[in-house]
Amino acid sequence: MRMIENASEVLIMPLEKFRKEQIGAAKDAKKKYDKETEKYCGVLEKHLNLSSKKKESQLQEADSQVDLVRQHFYEVSLEYVFKVQEVQERKMFEFVEPLLAFLQGLFTFYHHGYELAKDFNDFKTELTISIQNTRNRFEGTRSEVESLMKKMKENPHEHKNISPYTMEGYLYVQEKRHFGTSWVKHYCTYQRESKRITMVPFDQKSGGKGGEDEAVILKSCTRRKTDSIEKRFCFDVEAVDRPGVITMQALSEEDRKLWMEAMDGREPVYNSNKDSQSEGTAQLDNIGFSIIKKCIHAVETRGINEQGLYRIVGVNSRVQKLLTILMDPKTATETETEICAEWEIKTITSALKTYLRMLPGPLMMYQFQRSFIKAAKLENQESRVSEIHSLIHRLPEKNRQMLHLLMNHLAKVADNHKQNLMTVANLGVVFGPTLLRPQEETVAAIMDIKFQNIVIEILIENHEKIFNTVPETPPSNSQLLLSRKKSTDSKPPSCSERPLTLFHTPQPNEKQENRNSIINSSLESVISSNVNSFLNSNSAPQPSLNSSDLELEVIKPNRPNSLSPLRKARALYACKAEHDSELSFTAGTVFDNVHPSQEPGWLEGTLNGKTGLIPENYVEFL
Repeated sequence: MRMIENASEVLIMPLEKFRKEQIGAAKDAKKKYDKETEKYCGVLEKHLNLSSKKKESQLQEADSQVDLVRQHFYEVSLEYVFKVQEVQERKMFEFVEPLLAFLQGLFTFYHHGYELAKDFNDFKTELTISIQNTRNRFEGTRSEVESLMKKMKENPHEHKNISPYTMEGYLYVQEKRHFGTSWVKHYCTYQRESKRITMVPFDQKSGGKGGEDEAVILKSCTRRKTDSIEKRFCFDVEAVDRPGVITMQALSEEDRKLWMEAMDGREPVYNSNKDSQSEGTAQLDNIGFSIIKKCIHAVETRGINEQGLYRIVGVNSRVQKLLTILMDPKTATETETEICAEWEIKTITSALKTYLRMLPGPLMMYQFQRSFIKAAKLENQESRVSEIHSLIHRLPEKNRQMLHLLMNHLAKVADNHKQNLMTVANLGVVFGPTLLRPQEETVAAIMDIKFQNIVIEILIENHEKIFNTVPETPPSNSQLLLSRKKSTDSKPPSCSERPLTLFHTPQPNEKQENRNSIINSSLESVISSNVNSFLNSNSAPQPSLNSSDLELEVIKPNRPNSLSPLRKARALYACKAEHDSELSFTAGTVFDNVHPSQEPGWLEGTLNGKTGLIPENYVEFL
């Protein structure tokens, strides 16, 4: 009876106290952690389902709310881990010590246990010392862990887990189902050395695996453009041992950058000359005009009032099949043959846009792309129309005819905008990137997308004046020769390929050609829109030269050093460099030795002794 009473006081009560105080506190911390985990995951999934088409202010506010919830979840997680670690350490002495006391009493009360107690004495001594050492270590470790927890709360990004993987974390993977597509949460790991990606489906409700693991070998990783998918923070992964593209969604923009950095991801490059296997097969010949006319006739007779005309795209396989039929030389030139009624209007409109994209170059030509953008940036609407009017008449005849045909049609579409909901602005958004696409997708080109749309809007609204009348200041013969020369040049146009002055040139000999190339290279550093303003301000008649003239005559405006290849320029906007070859600067920064670079859309200049690239449309020359 004395042993039982002693056991209750020495063994049962201390263990009960340890269970209530320590393990109970750990269970409470776990409940709090589970609650915060469910709350954080719910908020995160709701945030990831936000459409990228919402206003920037709404998106920023949503990002801020998620960051606050994430920070709170981070703190609760650390507190839970700290409590679990404390219980594990306390268990080593607060659980074992009562047992030791109970056994000590047991051996004392039982005579036949004397020999056992004697044999146990060495182990008891060693265990007592070990308990004391463990207690001492716990006090020191507890203070260190508490200090580490405070540091991790203050600077969470400086304390990353040591992992054998280059990158790991949760990603949402797009999977195709019978009813459409769905986004499934996976825990993914990536090893750079082996380029191995492992994807483990994760079920949030059950808190564990939701399917079989899948491992692939990385081939390439590309950032997904925001306007190409409804979800945010997406990137595409191609695998060596799996066909197709795997689209993944990261938890945030920062998380996406980390994944792409780990996988050596690259930025998307669209509109290159390798976009389509059939690129270059389309031409501005009789077949090309016949195809466009058939498509326009079908749209105007059968579907001009269809909502979302040209905005809603057709099924790609159907579009390719229709183009194959239309481009067949046997039937393409038969003008009497119309497109059958079995083809949907969205398929026909997609075929028209695809054919224009299949041309070797955009309809409004690469070398005039920067000039059209500059014209759209003019403050005065009348000046914009006048400059674009002049540029249109510098295009080759077939390009202008096709553009005229297309703008007449788009004007009819816009006239029915109450039924088809396609206003002039909407048509500009659809056709701007097609008719005025840049040769390379640069930062400057992305910044100019809205100006591409403005050019198309002006063409639609003023198509009768632009295509049916001659510009007020028609280009001279020498300018037409210059434009033809550039249109046949296979090299990518320089970012500054815009002449300021007018000149007349005869049939040059070798020495004169060298001289002309030197003058042209310096002329190309000035904006072409200044040509009309200079011509309007200069009322004096221009001297004409006949074919017997041997010298190149240049009419220069009164502008000092305007032809110098190395000049000063001032930044109109701030810019942060994305590569080592670029310069970072703020608005108002002045650059020295600015001159055209070999990169289209970029200039090269010096800032504080460092030479680098500058976006062309970010600066103005002094």
